[in-house]
Amino acid sequence: MADKITVGYTHLSGCTGCTVALADNYGGLLTLLDKYVDLKYMPTLADVRHIQKVDVSFVEGSVCINDKLAVQEIKETREKSAVVVALGGCACYGNITRFSRGGQQNQPAHEAYLPIGDIIKVDVYIPGCAPSPQMIRNVAVMAYLLLKGTKEQKDLATKFLTPLMLAAQRGTTACFCDLMTEVINQGLCMGCGSCAAACPVRAITHEYGKPQGVRDLCIKCGACYNQCPRSWFSFDVVSSYEAINEAIMAALQ
Repeated sequence: MADKITVGYTHLSGCTGCTVALADNYGGLLTLLDKYVDLKYMPTLADVRHIQKVDVSFVEGSVCINDKLAVQEIKETREKSAVVVALGGCACYGNITRFSRGGQQNQPAHEAYLPIGDIIKVDVYIPGCAPSPQMIRNVAVMAYLLLKGTKEQKDLATKFLTPLMLAAQRGTTACFCDLMTEVINQGLCMGCGSCAAACPVRAITHEYGKPQGVRDLCIKCGACYNQCPRSWFSFDVVSSYEAINEAIMAALQ
């Protein structure tokens, strides 16, 4: 299929776990690259490493503001991309890099990190530490359908992407404390356990059917907040779940 969307991948400060999650799509990743995505640049999968003009940019990692090159790269990514996607907890919320105080042996001056939304406007969040391979794949498929699909496909893609766009508009902080103040303390928690299941560091347990967070273990990745159905619930997504899933599965055939 010649009519692909162009995609770039900017890698900033992080553990590369999001890249691993992307690669964990195996055959699905090959289908994306074959049919829908023209990967213009990516440090690990493409020879071209300089930022180019693309339809969609995925950004992994937070921005070290002590590093002029990193600040320049994220600004250039915004300038050359129609859509910027923050991929993973570091890009969305700072994650573990918020706790950095410098002193690393290779770069001792690198001591201050910010989520990319504090530097540029971000259109879509894919939270998680790391996000699931399926979620990354689904967003890529839906981005293609939104830009190149039929009217019906564009409508489905819009419904799917809207909660992720609203997460980006919400801001650059999300952790168990936000879940506590905005959901649990408001009497909205139904004890489903989604937050505990999503936490990558097991900082959330269930006591008497309600989640309890261990603040000293929280890495502020935002996974629990965004996994909670009461923090973002969308009737558009839920009512169209089967049609969205069918569209994604059909695209991957």
